[in-house]
Amino acid sequence: MSIILILLLNLAVGACIGLTGIAGFLLPMFYTGFLGMPSSEALALSFSAFLISGVLGSVTYYKAGNLEIRPAAVMSAGSLLGALAGVRVNLLIPEDTMQVILYAVVLISGISILLRIGGKDGGKKDAAAISCGKLCFYFLLGILTGAVCAASGAGGPVLVMPLLTLLGFPAHTAVGMSLFNSVFIALPAAAGYLWHGADDKELFLLLIPVLLAHGIGVAAGSRNAARINQTALKCIVAAGSIAIALVKLFL
Repeated sequence: MSIILILLLNLAVGACIGLTGIAGFLLPMFYTGFLGMPSSEALALSFSAFLISGVLGSVTYYKAGNLEIRPAAVMSAGSLLGALAGVRVNLLIPEDTMQVILYAVVLISGISILLRIGGKDGGKKDAAAISCGKLCFYFLLGILTGAVCAASGAGGPVLVMPLLTLLGFPAHTAVGMSLFNSVFIALPAAAGYLWHGADDKELFLLLIPVLLAHGIGVAAGSRNAARINQTALKCIVAAGSIAIALVKLFL
């Protein structure tokens, strides 16, 4: 029964990630809170799934013209370094502390998006016009978000997508960029946590069906994402971010 629940959850969470970029945080919560998995095993399965969702989702968004490669690549280079540090931080700093930091930022981001709804989107950004200063900012932002997400168990988009929206990227572009960025958070994080769980054969037996179910959900969600307009997507992400943050911070 638990295997069926795991597969159904990965299917549903994958679809939500494909549509809006957020919901990945539900996987480690389910694994640890409902199934009682050790934290390292839960994070190993979660980040392996986030790697699949990042690859599949970003390819679909790129084909639809909703992925700005240059800023996303610079941010992702920072996230790769940040995630490497984040796996180590997870072993040093209490997980509760990292969760508070993560969801406080998510709460502020969600509120800020709601306050900005009704204004104009930043529109497509001219990659050639992005200054060195902005690229440095994206790199540092990537380091910070990569470290926080890898240490806390968040997939990345739940934090990165609202922040990119606040920086002026259109909502669909922000989802595409955050999914691309999540690949570089998930890669070192999944490797690190799988290494810690290397002796658990059941963990590796679960990987293939979990990744298949998650991938199917992401593919279905990302293909239907264009049906949601920018304002509606902003509202969904903002409301979801606020609700997620409040639940995690106060319940």
